[in-house]
Amino acid sequence: MDTTVLSSTFLLTILSAIGLVFFIRASVKERSTQLQLIAERSEDLLLPELEQYFLTRAYGLDTVDPSSQLVTFKGFVRPSWFLAIFLTTLAACGLVCLGLILGFLYPPVGNRFLLLILLAPLAAIFYWSRAGRIEYVSLKVEKLASTAEKSQTLITVTGHRDELRILQQSLQLRSVN
Repeated sequence: MDTTVLSSTFLLTILSAIGLVFFIRASVKERSTQLQLIAERSEDLLLPELEQYFLTRAYGLDTVDPSSQLVTFKGFVRPSWFLAIFLTTLAACGLVCLGLILGFLYPPVGNRFLLLILLAPLAAIFYWSRAGRIEYVSLKVEKLASTAEKSQTLITVTGHRDELRILQQSLQLRSVN
């Protein structure tokens, strides 16, 4: 094979491997965000509803600060078996490709570069050791407007972005922005 083709293929494989490493690292990155939501009900009705929601989602009440009206829930996020297997499969594919290219570039070593596939389970070990963690969701509930027939409440909530999206859908809350 032409060395120019092998060199360019090797370069593209290395760039893909770098992307794979960043993808594996991003699988354990914390994704906390703050969101402001509006509920069409009073604080008295909303607070028990929020507490019940978080209890059903395996969060427990952590702290309550009455002076700032801040409530914090704490829950443990378990790692996903599917994602661990998926990351191992991706790492295995990437390492096989790298092994094949290295085998073509260095023929005396031959197919021994394919033994790089034995490093693939390290992706799952990395994910599993860092994905299981304690997550916090804090919320502040404030009265916006209240009339005889209609009451609005502003909820400022900080937590994992996926959890906030599910909260918004489950309790039919609308975003301020």
